[in-house]
Amino acid sequence: MFTGIVEELGEVVELVTGDGSGRLTVRGPLVTADAEPGDSVAVDGVCLTVVDVAGELFTVDVMGETLARTTVGGYGPGDAVDLERALRADGRFGGHIVQGHVDATTTPLDRTDRREWSEVSFALPPALARYVAAKGSIALDGVSLTVVDVTADAFTVGLIPETLRRTVLGGRRAGDLVNVEVDVVAKYVERMSEARAL
Repeated sequence: MFTGIVEELGEVVELVTGDGSGRLTVRGPLVTADAEPGDSVAVDGVCLTVVDVAGELFTVDVMGETLARTTVGGYGPGDAVDLERALRADGRFGGHIVQGHVDATTTPLDRTDRREWSEVSFALPPALARYVAAKGSIALDGVSLTVVDVTADAFTVGLIPETLRRTVLGGRRAGDLVNVEVDVVAKYVERMSEARAL
């Protein structure tokens, strides 16, 4: 489990694909400081399992489903990625419950930069619309954010300068793909309501 508080900006070193899967190598000095094979790391909000660590580099295997349904399949050398290690039992819970199970990708629609913060709107995938609520939580590229507003086909978040500086969201522009994970609590509430109706 993760909290959506990005620990560092990593750098893609290599993505090798073939036979419906891939192997991704990322540079992340902080993440690799105590990483071991079997550990979970969120890369742009995608939960991946470390299979090798070498100095500041860690390598993960990526299934074809992940390559097809997230931004990982489009990575190239030098790309910046948000990194977060799995939450320790004695760690601070600074964001919200983030599983690292990406629901869809979306794209930024518009960005308004203000003096103290930026407001960015994103396309709202129709299948996720029922899970997104104003003042609710959402994870974009692994960053825990609060939804400012939501309409039938879009939602807006506010990004403070610290978020813009320390995460990949600062460089995202219209047309770029962004990983989306809705609040898992909303999914469970829906599922329980469905079960009660049976």
